[in-house]
Amino acid sequence: MLPGVPPSIAAAARHPDPEDSVAINYDRLMSYRHPEKTFSYGERETMLYALGIGFGADPMNRAELPFVYEKGLRAVPTLATVIAWDDSFIAQSGINFLLVVHGEQRIVLHRPLPVAAKVTAQLAITDIFDKGQGKGAIVLSRTTIADQATGEVLCTNYATTFARGDGGFGGPAGSGPAPHPLPDRAPERVIDLPTSPGQALLYALSGDRNPLHRDPAVAEAAGFPRPILHGLCTYGIACRAVLQTCCDLDPTRVREFGGRFSAPVFPGETIRVETWQEGPIVSFRASVPERGQVVLNNGRAVLAG
Repeated sequence: MLPGVPPSIAAAARHPDPEDSVAINYDRLMSYRHPEKTFSYGERETMLYALGIGFGADPMNRAELPFVYEKGLRAVPTLATVIAWDDSFIAQSGINFLLVVHGEQRIVLHRPLPVAAKVTAQLAITDIFDKGQGKGAIVLSRTTIADQATGEVLCTNYATTFARGDGGFGGPAGSGPAPHPLPDRAPERVIDLPTSPGQALLYALSGDRNPLHRDPAVAEAAGFPRPILHGLCTYGIACRAVLQTCCDLDPTRVREFGGRFSAPVFPGETIRVETWQEGPIVSFRASVPERGQVVLNNGRAVLAG
């Protein structure tokens, strides 16, 4: 089954104090050998994830049924972000958990995800950059996920974590990967996808139990007026939009999917996704029209023919 509440999240819930943090230990984190871990997921988790990013909101939408119904079930490509959910490295990092935000996410799919599997996951911290005192730190990581039975690599996840409260620890200067540039023209397709007020509560059941997304007191301690939607839920909703507008809802066409998180979404808001397509490359951007704010920027998807 998917993992439960990691120790780092439990600690954050007990001590929601932005000052309650130990500085990042750069050498320890870069040299730490993250153990290979085993996870399993089945049809239930595959359908639950799809429901968490809004598939099945209209029970009469037959086109979406294969993502939420075991008959002919298909996996959403961004399921790759939760099938081996594990943020326990934060507990060893010294990062202030409450001030952590997801900076960027990119998945590379080496083959279409099965709807059920037992997998192994290997996490590696690839870079840590110190932006300076009061400016935060950037942690780059890579997770390789393979089918345990065959050893075949299913997908590789690349993540950028922005530790807002952890700059000035003495690490090297630098930044994450350069963002994908969006075309300088009007988008070719625009789709509005609503979220529900309880969207974060449902999405959390796919693995990310961070109380920031569910507990008003923790959200307020982190500087938000109320719980925010998981960035990876917004990411999954953007993938849903690309599947609808550019792939005829065929998940096997998505080979890569990435984007940069730029602002939070509050559950109940509408997510507007704009897309531009040039051959196999789909550029995309997501915004909240109610506030006129971009929430996921510099998106890039690579499609198979």
